[in-house]
Amino acid sequence: MSVACRPARARDLEFADSLVVSSINDLTERHGFGPMAARSPPAFQLFSLKDDADGLWVAEEDERILGFAWSWVCGDMWFLAQLFVSPDHQGRGIGNELITRTFEHAAKSGASNRVLITFSFNTVSQGLYIRHGLLPRCPIYSVSASREQLIGNLQGSRYEVTPLKADALTLRRLAQADERVLGVSREKHHRYLINGGGARGFNLYDGTDWAGYAYVDAGGHIGPLAVMEPEAVAPALRTALQLAAESGSAQVSAFLPGAGKTALDIAMEHGMRIKFPMLLMSSREFGNWAQYLPRNPGFM
Repeated sequence: MSVACRPARARDLEFADSLVVSSINDLTERHGFGPMAARSPPAFQLFSLKDDADGLWVAEEDERILGFAWSWVCGDMWFLAQLFVSPDHQGRGIGNELITRTFEHAAKSGASNRVLITFSFNTVSQGLYIRHGLLPRCPIYSVSASREQLIGNLQGSRYEVTPLKADALTLRRLAQADERVLGVSREKHHRYLINGGGARGFNLYDGTDWAGYAYVDAGGHIGPLAVMEPEAVAPALRTALQLAAESGSAQVSAFLPGAGKTALDIAMEHGMRIKFPMLLMSSREFGNWAQYLPRNPGFM
């Protein structure tokens, strides 16, 4: 039977997540990094499906899903969160069919900027995206350290914190911070995270002044994190590292943009090491990547 692309359904998402995990691990193992991905409930995919069903597609043959594509839109930004084809079915044109659907979603959205994060060693995909008008903009490094090592190195000024709540004032603040740092509001994604999206969110305060926000999940992973001013990066990241260490997870991790010297310096000073490199690509320059830490390559 021939491969057919169709809109994804909620019941497809767990299998699609398994396909994505196996595809990522096949890629990272072939490049000497070992397995990087693990299965998790497809909560954000389901949120995106309910928010905008046009952004999720599967490719299937004989009722077996062989590929998955997922994109979301916030304001003037279209973001390609995932596009993967089963390793044993690559080279059949499935990826091209899926990317056609994703860019149709981008065009329909009217967004002027198209964005994604990919593995920097995945040169085949980079060439494909370049042909579609997305250019390399900024390296992003996955960094981590053991909790024990981090606790022994924690030092320097930090901020006071309070839990994020989905009230109107907080959401307005978060939207203003994202518009300032990224150029777009991500209010709906903050609602998702605050209302059970798998991470704890915190207001960051320098005395009585609101400095930004940070999220930390139960696995000790930091992000997203955004601050209003450049001088807030160091105390904000130190605060997030402390919160992550207090989560009890054996490891603490984050994604750090290469444009953020302060964040990289803080991470290295605290014993964090680079696990693997990624790359931000977009159709135009945007964002202040010295003041923002992504959550992961699918959420940004």
